[in-house]
Amino acid sequence: MSTTLIIILVIIVLIILYAVLYNGLVRARNQAQEFQSQIDVQLKRRTDLIPNLVETVKGYAAHEKTTLEEVVRLRNSVVSADNLQDKVDADNMLTGALRQVFALAENYPDLKANQEFGKLMEELTNTENKVAYSRQAYNSAVQYYNTATQTFPRNLIASIHSFKPMEFLSIPEEEKQAPQVKF
Repeated sequence: MSTTLIIILVIIVLIILYAVLYNGLVRARNQAQEFQSQIDVQLKRRTDLIPNLVETVKGYAAHEKTTLEEVVRLRNSVVSADNLQDKVDADNMLTGALRQVFALAENYPDLKANQEFGKLMEELTNTENKVAYSRQAYNSAVQYYNTATQTFPRNLIASIHSFKPMEFLSIPEEEKQAPQVKF
């Protein structure tokens, strides 16, 4: 084989390798962004369910107005958050307020038996599970993307094309603490 042919083959192999590595980085970044979008979709679905829940509870627990107002306020903070981490933080506070609403149902047997309330509770629970899954999937995708951008030889391509590390979603300190059980 001639030297020219070998050089051409090496160049072709390098171009193909470069394209494969670059495309892998793009796929990893897009997958992380897709999971981020899924979190937004699930949080939106959840915040859309909350007004119906509040209206259902209002009829049964009129004197629990402050709890319901807090849920609405926190729902609005989720909707108005500017970035994903702020949305997740606001959603975590909303989760705590919703637990209080669910606890109200224990004090109002008629509310607990209400079909609409039961349906809303089930939908919120399902959505909460989807949010948790989306958060986990997002962090996994971010981990894969960040590893890809920091390991050789993809790190060379990542630096050339300005692939920046992505941030993991963090868990609030109060959720990291183990619950205390007292008898």
